Amino acid sequence: MGDEAMRPNGPEHPPTSPRGSAPVWLYDGYCIFCSRWVLFVLRREKAPLIRFVAFQSDEGRLLAERHGIDPDDTDSFLFIDGGKALVKSDGVAAVCARLRRPWSFAAFMTVFPRSLRDWVYDRIARNRHLLAGKRDFCMAPPPEWRARVVAPESRP
Repeated sequence: MGDEAMRPNGPEHPPTSPRGSAPVWLYDGYCIFCSRWVLFVLRREKAPLIRFVAFQSDEGRLLAERHGIDPDDTDSFLFIDGGKALVKSDGVAAVCARLRRPWSFAAFMTVFPRSLRDWVYDRIARNRHLLAGKRDFCMAPPPEWRARVVAPESRP
């Protein structure tokens, strides 16, 4: 990890506690691939801290715009921790760092250059609907996680 963890905009490994508010992961609420990743993380977090907010929700749109991401272009990954926004592979690494072993070891992806990691991320993001499909509705998390998941509001 070395210099990677020290550079500005680099991932934090691992965040030891939320600073101010809970970390937030913005996800595509209609993407089956994304919804499965939300459930994967919910089941494997070291501590139940992350809030999951769909880009399509009012809160998600506001957070995306605040961090310079078009909420209608949901190919992006946004993880906000302590006011710091991490995108693409940096965001994925920060989320992985919060998982139980062995899943947390995926955070070591930061040993690879960001350009390579983001290239892989972009290929997966652009093809996620082909890999898993897309729904006309957002997944409903199990009752024990509903307070931590902000689903899309229905839009006319």
